[in-house]
Amino acid sequence: MTSQPPSDAGSAVPAPPSPWNLPNALTVLRILMVPIYGWLLLTDEGNDVDMRWWACGVFVLAMITDRLDGDIARARGLVTDFGKLADPIADKALTGMGFIGLSLIGDLWWWVTFLVLFREIGITVLRLVIIRYGVMPASRGGKLKTTLQAVALGLMTAPLGGLWETSAIVVMAAAVAVTLATGVDYVLKARAMVVAGRS
Repeated sequence: MTSQPPSDAGSAVPAPPSPWNLPNALTVLRILMVPIYGWLLLTDEGNDVDMRWWACGVFVLAMITDRLDGDIARARGLVTDFGKLADPIADKALTGMGFIGLSLIGDLWWWVTFLVLFREIGITVLRLVIIRYGVMPASRGGKLKTTLQAVALGLMTAPLGGLWETSAIVVMAAAVAVTLATGVDYVLKARAMVVAGRS
């Protein structure tokens, strides 16, 4: 009696999800909203109150898409390498526009913008350099950093004063601290990935 070859049906590796999906579409939409936010914020050098409110609305909507794309991707198993790479880039483009725009209209110190953008650009370049060893996803600290930056930039974009302005400065200070700390953490993780990949 001849033996049957073992079936490999149970060990088949599922095909990775297509990058053409809703979460990635939301990520691309967020990137497209960046110039719209910037134009609204910079209209009349930031002195048009109505435009500032519109800018704040666009910014908040863009950050909502950031939450939605991640939740949908995880819930439906649509996490892709494109999403892991494009999502943080979209976040950095939006927040970068916020930092630069607010500094251009005099609502945020330029040294804060330079410090944050140096970290953000540096980590983005680092991700691209080590991509041969794998995609480095956003960490919990990185997500906290994005949340703090988003809250601070949203408060500063809205034409509010008094206690709201003070709150924005406090949140921004926390965002800068977490931004620098997570930058160091990403560098250490990247080094570990390179060492593991070469061994």
